Parts: sequence; C-alpha cells; structure tokens
Amino acid sequence: MDNDFKTWVGVIHSFARHKVIGDKVELPFVEFAKLCGIPSSQSSRKLRERISPSLKRIAGTVISFSRTTEKHTKEYITHLVQSAYYDTEKDIVQLQADPRLFELYQFDRKVLLQLKAINALKRRESAQALYTFIESLPRDPAPISLARLRARLNLKSPVFSQNQTVRRAMEQLREIGYLDYTEIQRGRTKLFCIHYRRPKLKPPHDESAENPQLPATPGDVSPEMAEKLALLDKLGITLDDLEKLFKSR
Repeated sequence: MDNDFKTWVGVIHSFARHKVIGDKVELPFVEFAKLCGIPSSQSSRKLRERISPSLKRIAGTVISFSRTTEKHTKEYITHLVQSAYYDTEKDIVQLQADPRLFELYQFDRKVLLQLKAINALKRRESAQALYTFIESLPRDPAPISLARLRARLNLKSPVFSQNQTVRRAMEQLREIGYLDYTEIQRGRTKLFCIHYRRPKLKPPHDESAENPQLPATPGDVSPEMAEKLALLDKLGITLDDLEKLFKSR
C-alpha cells in the first residue's frame, strides 16, 4: 500500500501543478517519480518496478455513483485514473482522468497540502491513509465505524488483524497530536467518535472552536436502535444526513 499511496499523491500533484489539456496531463517521468516521493537517483528500471504496479492498481480501481428510486436506478461507473502512459527513454508520463473526478482530485490535494501529519507519519502508511480520509470529513463528523475504516485501508488480511491495524493507526494519529477519539460500541457495531482534529498538530488559539463531542455510551441506545444505526452505517447514511433531511421538511 505504501507505493500505491505515494503514486496516488503523485497523480494528484501532477494534475495540480501542470497544465491540463482536456482530461490529460503530461510531465517528465523523472519529475513524476519525485512527486511520488521516489528519489530520482534510482535507475529507470527500479523506478519502473515501483511505479508501474501501483499505476495499474490505481487505474483498475472502479468508482461508481448510483441513485435508486422505487422503479429505476441510475449508475455511473468510472476509474480513479482512466489511462496512464509512460516512456522512460523519452522521459514522459501522460495521465488521463475522468473530468467528473477533478473535484475529487482537487479535494484530495487540499488534504495532502497539510503535510505536517503526513511527515510525522513516515513509514506508517495505514495511519497516513486514515489521515487523508478523516481530514476530508465535515466538521463534527458522525461516529465512524470500524468496518468503514477497514474498507478505507483495503487490507487483505483476516478481519481480526485488520482491526488491529486500524486501532494501531488511530493511536498513531493520536500520538502525533492530530486527533483525540473514543472507541464505543452500539449493538454489534464498533465506532470511533472523533473529538477534534488538528492538522497543524497543535491546539488552536480558541480550543472551543473544535467543538468536542462527548460520545454516547452503549447504555444510551436500545438494542433495536443499535440495529437500525448499524443498518444506516452500512448504507453510508449518517445521523447528520438524517438531521439535515428532517430540517429540510
């Protein structure tokens, strides 16, 4: 996952720093390697061996958007990167993206620009991946399920081992001063309640602006309600979404 994450960072910065013509961007291969955090002193063969597999996995990552009513379903299916071409002899890389995902690219870059946490998490790839996800959440996010964080890391190990990886990564984020959290359980669902996030890794002048939220205790939720909350979480619906829905009526 280390190389995949670094290569994705390189893709994001490539579209941000170079002129995009239509849906494509072109830049020197050596510069692309630098944007991926790979030393340019490495030979072309080593660069290719590190970048090529990651580009294939990124280009093979499918993203879909769907909307379903009682009678009909609309779905749009695309890839994280539409195509990638490179030639080490000519020192060139060409990347093609789906224009509908440019907003995603820009948002991910905004997160990655706050590199204090990333730099403090060197060689801690799982914590880096969770950082980019958590930092993209809205203010006062709803509790995040352990299952959702496992899915974000896309690990292939047994679930028990994945849970350990998630908990270790969350603890590493707390150790560097980025966040504080409490792990709770609602029914069968384990959740992380984020109290605050500090991209600069230090308290703000006005700590009240962080609006820490006290987590609900398991006793506050009935078993029936816990099952309903677990179902909503599987559907990707947060309590904030429900609150906005009721307020709009």
